Amino acid sequence: MIQTLRLSSTVAALMLGTVTFAANPDVGGAPMFTDKNIVENAVNSADHTTLVAAVKAAGLVDALMGEGPFTIFAPVNDAFAALPDGTVEALLKPENKGTLTKVLTAHVIAGKLSGRELMSKARASADGFFHLDTLSGDALSAQVKSGVLYVYDESGNAGRVTIADVNQSNGVIHVVDTVLLPK
Repeated sequence: MIQTLRLSSTVAALMLGTVTFAANPDVGGAPMFTDKNIVENAVNSADHTTLVAAVKAAGLVDALMGEGPFTIFAPVNDAFAALPDGTVEALLKPENKGTLTKVLTAHVIAGKLSGRELMSKARASADGFFHLDTLSGDALSAQVKSGVLYVYDESGNAGRVTIADVNQSNGVIHVVDTVLLPK
């Protein structure tokens, strides 16, 4: 009876237009909340445990919990696993913190850019790419191929955006299937 009442009141509210739902996608089997910051959401994603460990090892937690806004291209665990054997383990060592920080900040853009904005800017550009500067000082380029958004690093490695527009209180995450590497 109580569930029926809840359902009925939700349906009535929808019909009256008084309830709005932000369609924020789940990531890694977990809901992503627009009132939480990038780190608070990422720690709940089963697909981003390697990224979270790397952010912690690089000492970037406080920065990514900051005001932002940030646009982050967040590689999944499988993207890190596809790197040559031993790469992740080596990057996580304290003596490689500088290199790890550079790799991670090569996935971060100052400002909040939606998937739609990235695609629109890429389509409108003369060369079909929207060129971006990362916090590491490296470059990324966004391109649309067959209606799919790809992000390229400076070496030409392409990461496909598998989930776009995961809104956060301090920016947006776009999930990618590749680790984007600085030169």
